[in-house]
Amino acid sequence: MGSLLVNFNSMRKITLLSVVSILSAGVLAADNNYKAPRAADGIRPDFNGIWQVMNEANYDIEMHMARPSMALRDGPGGPLPVKDLVKIGAVGAVPPSLGVVVGGKIPYTPEALAIKKDNQLHWLDRDPEIKCYLPGVPRATYMPQPFQIFQGDDSVFITYQYAGADRDIFMKDPGLAPVDSWMGQSVASWDGDTLVVDVTGLSPSTWLDRSGNHHSDQLHVVERYTLVGPNHIQYEATLTDPQTYTKPWKISMPLYRRMEDNIQLLDFKCVEFVEELLYGKLRAKPLD
Repeated sequence: MGSLLVNFNSMRKITLLSVVSILSAGVLAADNNYKAPRAADGIRPDFNGIWQVMNEANYDIEMHMARPSMALRDGPGGPLPVKDLVKIGAVGAVPPSLGVVVGGKIPYTPEALAIKKDNQLHWLDRDPEIKCYLPGVPRATYMPQPFQIFQGDDSVFITYQYAGADRDIFMKDPGLAPVDSWMGQSVASWDGDTLVVDVTGLSPSTWLDRSGNHHSDQLHVVERYTLVGPNHIQYEATLTDPQTYTKPWKISMPLYRRMEDNIQLLDFKCVEFVEELLYGKLRAKPLD
């Protein structure tokens, strides 16, 4: 009974925080009088800068409570981390979050939901982040590391600190992507002062977060970047994938300008950190 009461009170807190979050988002959206400074062309808003999220979306984009690990098993008193994750203790815990999915839940097909649950159980073996593969879109935006937007008169380039990922965004549609790739093919257009980026050709190997949320090779992402203040971008992405989801759905979050003196992207090409994980078994005498 005591645990039920704790869970009930926790859910009440989450519900209250959700209401506050919705109201705050409404206030942000309502402030549409902001006039962003112009870029060098004097026409378009200036998105140049280094940006970063302040949320827990890379753990799980859906609303979730704190849990002891990404991958869990049944224990005598409740869920426990899977055996390989027990030793890292609280470092491996998942912090709570109100989520960034508009409406709260991803509209999976029953088959895709089963895959998501299996992915979560096998997180340590399957999450591409663990092997330093490129994060894909939209995950690159909410990795817990900064990224930089370079905007010219007729060009947009985004580079990410994580894994040295980047996106050279087309300003004119070149047609279908010749092959699927980790970061896909991005084509930009303008809707007033909002930068709209249409992303296709994404590899189905990318995940949306550490919780196993996934997609197929049919994923189509439409991103919207809107400057809502001198140091804030409102970011939205609509995901459509009829093979995985029953309908299109959206994520939404603010991006914050990094304000430190001499802020710059640093080198985090993590592939060299996972060479032992990927290739250590090929040693003549594998390490313990």
